[in-house]
Amino acid sequence: MLNDELRDALKRAQAQVNEWVLGKPLEVRLAFVALLSDGHVLIEDLPGLGKTTLAHALAASLGLGFQRVQFTSDLLPSDIVGVSVYDAQDRQFQFHPGPVFAQVLLADEINRAPPRTQSALLEAMAEHQVTVDGVTRPLPDPFFVIATQNPVDLSGTYPLPDSQLDRFLLRLHLGYPPEDAERALLAGSDRRDLIANSQAVLDPDRVRALRSAVHEVHASEALIAYVQKLLARSRHHPGVRVGLSPRAGIALLRAARAHALLLGRAHALPEDVQALFIPVAAHRLVADADGGDGATLAKSILHAVAVD
Repeated sequence: MLNDELRDALKRAQAQVNEWVLGKPLEVRLAFVALLSDGHVLIEDLPGLGKTTLAHALAASLGLGFQRVQFTSDLLPSDIVGVSVYDAQDRQFQFHPGPVFAQVLLADEINRAPPRTQSALLEAMAEHQVTVDGVTRPLPDPFFVIATQNPVDLSGTYPLPDSQLDRFLLRLHLGYPPEDAERALLAGSDRRDLIANSQAVLDPDRVRALRSAVHEVHASEALIAYVQKLLARSRHHPGVRVGLSPRAGIALLRAARAHALLLGRAHALPEDVQALFIPVAAHRLVADADGGDGATLAKSILHAVAVD
C-alpha cells in the first residue's frame, strides 16, 4: 500500500485542485478516482462552469503533460492522432504526432465533432495506442482523457455513440457553484493565473505508483457478489433496454478500489460501490421508450439491490 510520503502527496494534490475548482469537492474526488483507476472521464455540462479549469488543475497538480483539442464540426481524425508527411530531403515519410500524445488530453466539446472524428479517440482510450499508416505507436504513460460535452439539446452537437460512451469510466456533472464559492471566484484571482504559477505536487512516476496501489486494494468475495447483483439487476430492471456489461462491472470495482484508496483504506466497501455506481453506470444504461434518463435508472437499480 501507500507509504506516508505518497499518501501525503495525494492529499495535497487533491487539496490544491480544490483550491482552484471551488465548491466541487465530490467532483474533484471522482476525477481523481478516474485517473487512479486508469480510466477516462466525461464531463457533461453547460459552457463556463469550470470543466476546462478542472482538466488544467489536475494536469498541473500531478505534473503531467497537457494538451487541449477543441472539437469542431470540421475537425479531422488526423488533427487528433497525427499525420505522416513526406520529407523530400530525407525521401521518406515523417510522422508528426498529434495532441493525443500527451499524458492528459482535454477533448473539449467532443460532441461538436462528427462521429468519424469522435471515433479517432476509441483506440487511444481503450488500448493506450494509436495506429497511423499501419504503424502502431504507444501513448505516454500515464494517459488520461478528460472529455467535455455540452447537453445534446444545444445546437451543433452530435450524441456520442454507445461504444464511445463505454470508454469513459465515469461521467460527471459540475453544475453551478455554491453561492460562497461563486463569490470567491468573482472576488479572487483568475484561475488560469493561479494554475500557471503553481508547483506540481506529484509527478508521472508517483502517479504510476498510485495506480499500482489501486490494484492492491482488497475487494472481498461479498463485495464482488454485490457488484454482480447490481449488474444482473440492471439487465432486467423496468425501463432498461440494455443493461450493464461485464466490462462495466470491472470498471465499477476498479473505481471502488480507487475510491477506497483516496479515503485511506486498504479494502473497498459497499459504500465505495454505492458512491461510484451512478457516475459509472448512468451513461452506460440504455433506456427504453418510457425508461427516463440513465441517472434515474441507475439510482433506482441501486435502491433495488440490498447489501448482504
